[in-house]
Amino acid sequence: MKKTILSILLVSSLHGFAQENVLQYVKPITGTQRMGHTYPGATVPFGMVQLSPETDTIPYDMNGKYNPDVYKYCAGYQYEDKTIVGFSHTHFSGTGHSDLGDFLIMPTVGKLQLNPGTADNPESGYRSRFSHANEVAEPNYYKVKLDDDNIIAELTTSNRVGFHQYTFPQTDQAHIILDMMSGIYNHENKNVWTFIRVENDTLITGFRQTNGWARTRIEYFAMVFSKPFVQYGQQNYSKDVYRGFWRKFDQTKNFPEMAGRQLRAYFDFKTSAGEKIKIKFALSPVSTAGAVKNLSEIPGWDFDKVKQDGQALWAKELNKIHIESGSREEKENFYTAMYHAFINPTTYMDIDGSYRGLDMNIHQADGFTNYTTFSLWDTYRALHPLFNVIQPKRNADMIQSMLKHYEQSVQHMLPVWSHYANENWCMIGYHSVSVIADAIMKGNAPFDAEKALEACVTTARHRTYDGLEYYIDKGYVPEDRNGSSVSKTLEYAYDDWCIAQVAKKLGKQDIYDEFMKRSANYRNVYDSQTGFMRPRLDNGTFKTSFDPLQTHDQGFIEGNAWNYSLYVPHNPDDMIAMMGGKKQFTQHLDSLFTMELPDKYFAETEDITRDGIIGNYVHGNEPSHHVAYLYNWTGYPWKTQERVRMILKKMYHPGPDGLGGNDDCGQMSAWYIFTTLGFYPVCPGSDQYSLGSPAIDKATLQLENGKTFVVDVKNQGDKNVYVQKVMLNGAPLNRLYITHDEIMKGGVITFVMGSKPKK
Repeated sequence: MKKTILSILLVSSLHGFAQENVLQYVKPITGTQRMGHTYPGATVPFGMVQLSPETDTIPYDMNGKYNPDVYKYCAGYQYEDKTIVGFSHTHFSGTGHSDLGDFLIMPTVGKLQLNPGTADNPESGYRSRFSHANEVAEPNYYKVKLDDDNIIAELTTSNRVGFHQYTFPQTDQAHIILDMMSGIYNHENKNVWTFIRVENDTLITGFRQTNGWARTRIEYFAMVFSKPFVQYGQQNYSKDVYRGFWRKFDQTKNFPEMAGRQLRAYFDFKTSAGEKIKIKFALSPVSTAGAVKNLSEIPGWDFDKVKQDGQALWAKELNKIHIESGSREEKENFYTAMYHAFINPTTYMDIDGSYRGLDMNIHQADGFTNYTTFSLWDTYRALHPLFNVIQPKRNADMIQSMLKHYEQSVQHMLPVWSHYANENWCMIGYHSVSVIADAIMKGNAPFDAEKALEACVTTARHRTYDGLEYYIDKGYVPEDRNGSSVSKTLEYAYDDWCIAQVAKKLGKQDIYDEFMKRSANYRNVYDSQTGFMRPRLDNGTFKTSFDPLQTHDQGFIEGNAWNYSLYVPHNPDDMIAMMGGKKQFTQHLDSLFTMELPDKYFAETEDITRDGIIGNYVHGNEPSHHVAYLYNWTGYPWKTQERVRMILKKMYHPGPDGLGGNDDCGQMSAWYIFTTLGFYPVCPGSDQYSLGSPAIDKATLQLENGKTFVVDVKNQGDKNVYVQKVMLNGAPLNRLYITHDEIMKGGVITFVMGSKPKK
């Protein structure tokens, strides 16, 4: 087989070591089964287009009955499904709620059908059966055979353009369907309006405005075919469509303007056997003119070149960490985790830097890339700290995007969970503060830190936001006034500590004093009688009916008292003392991992099943992600080492069901990367990374400052999980953490491993 230019590049020398083709280890199919909620389709790193197949997106059946399995389809694709509905251009990766799924395209042959049909009767519509045996998923490339129509579908992308290539049989009845109705978590009222304009016999433009998770989201497109279509038409299902034109035209066929809330269009072709029809589909948050300009990212029709260019981008990003391991599975786990970590946040601006802001006006990104898709309740914990190590320039741009969100917000608040010029207010806390503080405290702040602190403080003083009025006045959120009160109190306290650290660094003593005092509010929801964090009421008493194993109606979200009682990342020493000291706290940690959670409690978790759960430790939900490292504060670091290696084995493997819970825009994957390297940011906003047990033989981090940081592991193996000795640049490291500055200066950290704990 001839070597491609890409493969030659991948084995070329860089930074002193020969690069291997790491793309072979990436398995985009990982997490597409059960609750991982990833997608297998094509995208480039942090790309604006995520072009991927949908196996089902419709929460209602043909009779209007709600589909209780809709939660499975947050990414539009489930590995167990046997049919594909089509290929759409926008997706979230690994989320627990959803939106998007814009502009679904489906190629068909034979009699034209403009409804998707059903999974158990695909002949009733345009969907098709498929087999995983005829499916290929690689970074920036997806291929599948649509069995019912004998069509080979191939997908690749640039940043803003999806590139389709469909190989047809010989037919006079080839169709490309453009479904403007379809969407992930769709419902009959989600579409506010859609519009299609046929500019000529190869170029189509239009837009879609939706009211879903994002209340008012608008996305423009420009679609160009590689050959002219012979005719086109539409089916408009809108009940309120304006027919207009005094019915002087037949708008159903060859009429160049199509509009309505429920619209599907089709474009007909004649094809010879093996003929390829190609489509370039550009997105824009600004206008159809912007989408047409974005088409320039792919100037020709060379599908293989676009695929290779995108894969070269992936190779560049993935090779920022080079690992050595005797286990192929370990390499597949690691580089798949890096792949998932580098999907979100996503670019959100045209090639000229223009983008739609939170105020719905058009703005210009001056000197930075504007990003969207901020799942901050998840990603502040490990993903953004990972970016501060390996993607600092991108992370700084992401923060500038957050600060622009703040400027455009009429509430004057930083983003909570935002996407596509919308704030959806999902989850709790104000964790933009954590991301900003982590960057400033680690010296990655090429922006106005004073203004960033002002945005953090203003957000944290916003009394009308989610129980903050009570939190500020009482020092806790009362459960009878505002639900999930304990979780909110704990997370607000942590965010306040982050603000205090930045204030101290910038010499703002009054702000430091205010927020350090607030950061101790976790003490106000600790009940010494039960030994758990517990909801308090407005009158100051603890809620009487209390079950520490239950989530619902107990003051918590995505966790219970067992898990959230361990959430004081900014002051673990005080938390441990408050909960009875090191011995008692260690017993609590041990019980968390070893207890058997009764079946009745699984109905209270979002996972429904035992996915992501070890004992009562819920790795599939983020509030527990730091917990295994807390043994480092109790005098039992060998238990941290034992636990994290156990979690790595149980929660991750390179298969469709290889993620033990939602990947949550890369947070689960970032946890894997840090933990495999042997250190983890227990408290973002500090400069310390807590040591664990590295699970590879060696790792070389290529830092943006030109330096390298090497993790060298001696005697590593599945049985040798216990650290015997740690050295930094040849000198003993007699502490259980390393600092950010030590990493960024470059050097070597050496772990010597053994099969028995060093107590």
